[in-house]
Amino acid sequence: MLQTPVYIIDEKALIKNLEILGRVEKESGAHILLAQKAFSAFCVYPLIAKYISGVTASGLFEARLGAEEFRKENHVFSPAFSDSEMEELVQICDHISFNSLAQLEHHRPVWEKAQKEHDLGIGIRVNPEHSTQDAHAIYDPCASGSRLGVRLCDMPDEVPWGVDGLHFHTLCEQGFKPLLETFRVFEEKFQKYLMSGQIHWLNLGGGHHITREGYDVEGLISLVKEIRDKYNVTVYLEPGEAIALDAGDLDTTVMDIVNTDGLPVLILDASAACHMPDVLEMPYRPPLAGSGEIGEKAFGYRLSSRTCLAGDVIGDYSFDKEIRIGDRLTFKDMSIYSMVKNNTFNGMPLPDIALRHADGSEEVIRSFGYLDFKNRLS
Repeated sequence: MLQTPVYIIDEKALIKNLEILGRVEKESGAHILLAQKAFSAFCVYPLIAKYISGVTASGLFEARLGAEEFRKENHVFSPAFSDSEMEELVQICDHISFNSLAQLEHHRPVWEKAQKEHDLGIGIRVNPEHSTQDAHAIYDPCASGSRLGVRLCDMPDEVPWGVDGLHFHTLCEQGFKPLLETFRVFEEKFQKYLMSGQIHWLNLGGGHHITREGYDVEGLISLVKEIRDKYNVTVYLEPGEAIALDAGDLDTTVMDIVNTDGLPVLILDASAACHMPDVLEMPYRPPLAGSGEIGEKAFGYRLSSRTCLAGDVIGDYSFDKEIRIGDRLTFKDMSIYSMVKNNTFNGMPLPDIALRHADGSEEVIRSFGYLDFKNRLS
């Protein structure tokens, strides 16, 4: 049995998601890119590469990973690039999207020289200024005061020379309807650039929950075909969560049980703060196999960790049977925004990373130890 804590990537569930995304590519003509900021377990990149066109990065290191391990299309966007980063990015990326006209022009000598040497797409991220989510502003790229993307009022009359693509990203864990709504607003505002003859590709960003049950896949396919036919552009989609949605677990062991004046607290060898930071940052209550809401089942507990952070609380759950020290618990949907964001606060060990193959067998891909903690420090 695998030792805890351990992330377990579910190959069978991953393939199920990839088959949906592969169908979208085939029927719509879209190029789908894995957003590595959500999931960058490169042990399964060869599998993912069988179904989709490439990856997208949020900076140099992710771009390097995509170039080294995925070896198909490699895109990058960041609010800002350093001079040294740009020198390398123009050599390993197929498309680079800039967040501002100032960044575009600052790096022009480097990317313009690279364009003359090889095929390199250069894009501008724009801000349609149209919010479609009820989430907090921290997750809304179109919230007032957003630093992400160029507003229409700040765009020049003509697309700057050398720019051949536009990019917008406004969604977060959303269905097709918000995308359609946003595209119509984008189209109304930025259509003259699409019609200029200079724009050859359009990136619709990420946040598309394409593999979630109930997503309007047919609507997405129809929209992409419409955009391609109307504007003669290549259409890119950058899902991260949709690729690994519900395709992994985090297994943990109960180390102690502490009685309080409220719920008894389970002390786990996994931590929200260290191993699933989105639980505190989003915040949200992660799904836990075999559990229910408090009061739904006979035995209620608060799940916490062995870190010193008082607020390192995963959530309140109930179970059909009494939980005992040594019991093993399984958090679901733990492939996304977990491995990419974990940390060693308090000297907490990082969980192993394992792969559950389609035949049910399990294999530890990577284990971490003291040096992984020490080498992050000086």
